[in-house]
Amino acid sequence: MNPRSFFGELKRRNVYKVAVAYAIVGWLLVQIATQVFPFFEIPNWAVRLIVLAIVIGFPIALVIAWAFELTPEGLKRTEDVDLATQARAKPHAWIYVAIVAALLSISLFFLGRFTAFTKQNGASEVLAKSIAVLPFENRSRDPDNAYFADGIQDEILTRLSKIADLKVISRTSTQHYKSAPENLSEIAKQLGVAHILEGSVQKSGDAVRVNVQLIKAANDSHLWADSFDRKLTDIFSVESEVAKAIADQLRAKLTGQEERVIAAKPTNNIEAYDAYLRGLAYTLKSANTPANTLGAQKYLKEAVRLDPKFALSWALLSYVDALGYLTAALQPTAALREEARQAAETALTLQPNLGEALMAKGYYHYACLKDYDTAVRYFEQARQLLPNSSRIPESLAYVTRRRGQWDRSESYFNEAERPDPRNVTPLTQHAISYNALRRFPEALRKLDQVLNITPDDLDTLATKAAIAQAEGDLPRASALLAPLHPAADDPLALETQVYQAILERRPAQIILQLKEILAKPDPALGFWNGELHFWLGWAQEVAGDRAAAQETWRQARSELESFLKEQPENYTLIGDLALTNMGLGDKAVALALSERAMAALPIEKDALNGPIPIETLARIAACMGEPDRAIAALQKLLSGPGNGALAATPLTPALLRLDPMFDPLRNDPRFQKLASTAPTAANK
Repeated sequence: MNPRSFFGELKRRNVYKVAVAYAIVGWLLVQIATQVFPFFEIPNWAVRLIVLAIVIGFPIALVIAWAFELTPEGLKRTEDVDLATQARAKPHAWIYVAIVAALLSISLFFLGRFTAFTKQNGASEVLAKSIAVLPFENRSRDPDNAYFADGIQDEILTRLSKIADLKVISRTSTQHYKSAPENLSEIAKQLGVAHILEGSVQKSGDAVRVNVQLIKAANDSHLWADSFDRKLTDIFSVESEVAKAIADQLRAKLTGQEERVIAAKPTNNIEAYDAYLRGLAYTLKSANTPANTLGAQKYLKEAVRLDPKFALSWALLSYVDALGYLTAALQPTAALREEARQAAETALTLQPNLGEALMAKGYYHYACLKDYDTAVRYFEQARQLLPNSSRIPESLAYVTRRRGQWDRSESYFNEAERPDPRNVTPLTQHAISYNALRRFPEALRKLDQVLNITPDDLDTLATKAAIAQAEGDLPRASALLAPLHPAADDPLALETQVYQAILERRPAQIILQLKEILAKPDPALGFWNGELHFWLGWAQEVAGDRAAAQETWRQARSELESFLKEQPENYTLIGDLALTNMGLGDKAVALALSERAMAALPIEKDALNGPIPIETLARIAACMGEPDRAIAALQKLLSGPGNGALAATPLTPALLRLDPMFDPLRNDPRFQKLASTAPTAANK
């Protein structure tokens, strides 16, 4: 076939027309994907998939156009279509399709440009009404009054944050700055705001002086300033007046409901309010340690004792209890869970429209009951009343993560970080999500963000070391851990150091360190002391001192069992007991306890921590002559995301190669395959 006849044949078979129509429709689909998908928060990979499908489909469409032709009788091979049939067909129908596609594409193009323009203008408008409230300076003679300055700052910020027309940065992002820094424009840039509020508080007896000044960060100009001299009994009017004045200065529109919220007095009992501020100060500390949690709980209980109608304090008490229950910063007993429930319900009964009360009730259902549907319902109700809250999308990120909805969880984390860009908690938890997915480079980037805010943070450095362990890089892990000196109340950093010594099989130094810590156990740590005794026993076993290990494990078992009655659903405690009984050679009890831990935390209920009991079972089965059971559990663990039972990361092939507990499986070909296989693409 000569070139002229070939091109003529292309024209006769409508291949040109199909190519043009395909290009126009393909462009239309790309426009729809790029303009519409982000609105529904559909991941970018979906857009890339559509583009790839369009590219692959182009040559296929041309081949079909060459080989077949649409006729009134249906789709026929081109060779079978005679000239008369071609004449009766409607050869120009494709033109109408192309015209419609082109018009739609052009419309979408201009719609996208208009949307981008609107977003840009909207962002400028939001920025003009944005503010960060920096820590207030304590000018009282008594340095112990610092809690009062912190509390006044937080109460003003809380009132501002309930104004939907303002963008207000959360306190957790501003608390890392000084009271009156020099580089205001740089701070405003870091926080993404146009205005800064500075202040100071001086408390003497029952008299309080509050000084505030509103600054436009771009040129360091003072827009408004005032001083308030009041009695303690009238402190709420100061917080309300400051919030109202700032809203006026920034020309924020207030609804009637918002005006009532700003002016509301949370309590008429000034002693109860003082106790509340002291408890609040403990919750504002960055470290979620048992000491901080117990301090917050103590003062919040005192506040509601002094004023049983103090709804805001009831709500915060419920949140502290539920968080302590979830993280085991408080001993996770049935009594603590019940206290969290009662506190949340009391707050809601007193003030059904209090956003903090709705938030607390949702967190109780999430943290204590794992009732995710109810938790989400309360969080969404609270969102209407707390428009600037970063804690709500943060909590939704936790819920969706537990459900295994990792993409949605990431979107919520991103949403939480926008009004709270320097809050280390969601940043750290975002890193934990990447960790669970074995996306270690992304986890490390998030952890570096945390270290930029809180340099030398023990847990952050320990988590980076744990990632190095998971990647099999023990020298890098050792370099990160060497400068750290964690105490018993920082179990993540301490246990990562112990695990490092065990992986290196050089536990002598860590044994001495653990013995020194356990010589004076802290009663507030509860079952954690028993867990530390388990680790000590394991280190002694690796060191070859079996007699000492057996004695330590007997002590660990005694301590752990003493907490089991009050904490029957504590899967961490049950797992510790299972591993301790494994060390003592009690196979039946160890396996039964591992099954109990899996029942307490099924993986179907918790995609993040549900794998932990399965790993415990794998370890016990490996050490106690159940290789088939161990391999099956390890295959399940390595094929999906999750958390680690002993390491601060999920198991990896590198950890299988290093961990002494898996020594009995070394000669099993199935184990050798698992230990040499890189994580699957689904986990990257």
